[in-house]
Amino acid sequence: MLETDGKKTNSTMIKIAVVGDVHDQWEEEDGIALQSLGVELVLFVGDFGNESVDVVRKVASLDIPKAVVMGNHDAWYSGTEWGRKKCPYDRTREDWVQEQLDLLGDTHVGYSKLDFPALNLTVVGGRPFSWGGPDMKFADICKQRYGISTIDESADRIHKSVKNAAHETIIFIGHNGPSGLGDRPEDPCGKDWHPIGGDFGDPDFAEAISLAMTESKIIPLVTFGHMHHTLRHTKQVIRKRVFRSPEGIIYLNAATVPRIIEKGSQKLRNFSFVEMEDSCVVQTSSVWVGDDFKIASEEILYQQPDKVMQPVS
Repeated sequence: MLETDGKKTNSTMIKIAVVGDVHDQWEEEDGIALQSLGVELVLFVGDFGNESVDVVRKVASLDIPKAVVMGNHDAWYSGTEWGRKKCPYDRTREDWVQEQLDLLGDTHVGYSKLDFPALNLTVVGGRPFSWGGPDMKFADICKQRYGISTIDESADRIHKSVKNAAHETIIFIGHNGPSGLGDRPEDPCGKDWHPIGGDFGDPDFAEAISLAMTESKIIPLVTFGHMHHTLRHTKQVIRKRVFRSPEGIIYLNAATVPRIIEKGSQKLRNFSFVEMEDSCVVQTSSVWVGDDFKIASEEILYQQPDKVMQPVS
C-alpha cells in the first residue's frame, strides 16, 4: 500500500532496470544485483560487444523478464564492408550475428514486440543495429535480415509491431534514440563529434512513436543508449540523460560507459532504474550497485512533479 498526498491507493508500482551499452561488461553478479533489488523487467539497449556471442549468452540466461534490442556493435563485422574486411572469423562458416539472435529468441524485440501480461504492457523495439543519424548507415544488414531498405520502410515495420501489441501501454526501446530530442551536442541524441552539433536521433523511430501517439496508445517510456553520457568534445559536462516531452513521455538515455568500474576495493555496476505506476513514470534514476548488491549511490534523473510517494508502515 502506498500513500499519495495523504490518500491511500492500491496502484501497482513496477520497477524496471535499463541496462545501457554493455561493451563486454556483463557478469553473473549483475543478474544477482537485479534479483536482489526486486527488478520486475530488464530492458537491454544493445552494444553487448563486437558480435560478442559469449556476453549475449550470459544475458539470455538471465532469469528475469527481459526485452533486448541489438546495437551497431552487435553486427560490427557483418553490417558494413569495412567491418567484413576486419572480421576475425570465417563468415562463410559462421554467423555470429545470427548466433546472438538465436540465443535471445523472442526476447529480441528489434523490429518486433513482446507482450508482458503480468505487467499489462508491451515492449516495442526500434530498428536493430542502428548506428544513428538521418541515414540507414547499417542498411546492408537491415536489408539482408529484415528486407528493410529505407527510413520509411523501417518506420512502417516498427509501427506494425505497435498495431500488433496486446496492451495499450507501450514501452519503446531502441539502440539509438529517436530524432526530435534536441540538436545540441549534450542533448540525448546530440552529435558530440566534429562538426559539433546536430540531431543524430533515428527519424524512423520518431515517426513510429508519433504514429503510436495518434492511435491513443499510452507511452510512458522510450529508452535507448548508443550516445554515451561522456561527451567526446568536452569533459566539462555530460550528456542530458532524460527528456520529458509535452505529452509526458519520458525519454531515457541509459548509455553509461563504462558501466562497471572499480572504486577503492569494490566493483560498482551501473543501472538505470524506472519506477512506474498506472502506466506513468514516477521516477527515473542512475544507480551504482556495490559488491553487497545494495545501491551504493543514486542520482535522481526525473521525478513526477505532482506526486510525492511515501511508504506507509
